[in-house]
Amino acid sequence: MDWVTIDGRLGEGGGQILRTALSLSCLTGRPFRISHIRAGRKNPGLRPQHLTAVRAVQKICSAIVSGDRVNSTELEFQPGPIGSGEFLFDISEERLSAGSISLIFQTVLPVLLFADTASRVGFIRGGTCVAFSPPIPYLSEVFLPTVGLMGATARLEITRAGWYPRGGGAAFGVIYPMSQPLRPLTWTKRGELKSLRIQSLYSALPTSVGTRQADRARQRLAQAGFSPSLLRVEIRQLPADSPGTCLFLIAEFETGRAGFSALGALGKSAEQVADEAVDAFFEYWHQGAPVDRHLSDQLLLFLALAEGPSTIRTTHLTLHALTNISVIKSFLDVPMSVSGEQGQLAEIAATGAGFLRQNRVSTGDPVR
Repeated sequence: MDWVTIDGRLGEGGGQILRTALSLSCLTGRPFRISHIRAGRKNPGLRPQHLTAVRAVQKICSAIVSGDRVNSTELEFQPGPIGSGEFLFDISEERLSAGSISLIFQTVLPVLLFADTASRVGFIRGGTCVAFSPPIPYLSEVFLPTVGLMGATARLEITRAGWYPRGGGAAFGVIYPMSQPLRPLTWTKRGELKSLRIQSLYSALPTSVGTRQADRARQRLAQAGFSPSLLRVEIRQLPADSPGTCLFLIAEFETGRAGFSALGALGKSAEQVADEAVDAFFEYWHQGAPVDRHLSDQLLLFLALAEGPSTIRTTHLTLHALTNISVIKSFLDVPMSVSGEQGQLAEIAATGAGFLRQNRVSTGDPVR
């Protein structure tokens, strides 16, 4: 079996290069070597969060791994057969306090979609809403419904919030296996706006904080001309080990959803949190494309696995997305093209491989 060789300095040089490689290695049965891991980051090499992703995927496909240690800049990964069933992932196993549960879930999701049976996945001692990763409500309310349009069935729920820096959050998910390839996705128009949902989440803080966040978001949206009949407000106090807050805004259109969030921080008012999320929505709203900048990145792997041609139109083409396309094409021989410039509106097209479990290269057990 030929090894896939990846240079971690590719594109934006971040951790998504490793996470995409882990998912695709398990799915295709192709081993990979990666060097210069996270070369584009301030602290290069494997951080505890990335090592947790390696451990999670290793557990699912009984992989043989070398170089799996904190600060390592090189890794070899040889996948075995994909398993399914009950999995519990301890996000702080590598002494990480608020590592993102969302990023671990997104790494194991495509693998377990192509397992033989349904899997129940639990996550403990991690971050549920932390910087530089999608909050779990984004996955539950935007990402999973979108891949659901392609035939994927999964859910993820917070059972205990985990805020930066302490973490301590927990979540539970279920992933059901695919019986047929993912359907392609054509999503180039928004259609009519059906609702704007405001979720104000907080823990270990006065109720007024959650209320002020929601009120500010609702007020600004109304002032901008959005009908009060479109606005839905949910204020939730979540159990947690430490204080924290998040404002999440979900825009639901005829054709799909987009999401925008902001996190609280020491010295940051509830109104500032709301303004940050609403400003992100306004920027998206005026650009006209249906797929928000973060969702476009997250859909690429699924477009490559789907059966046939897909096209999505995004408000903002990121270097993250361009990097992810390069990694995907290292494992899958699928046409993927981009029409548009980085930082601008763009269309991304892919003719997917029509992946199913039987398409996986049979390697047997890794050489031990």
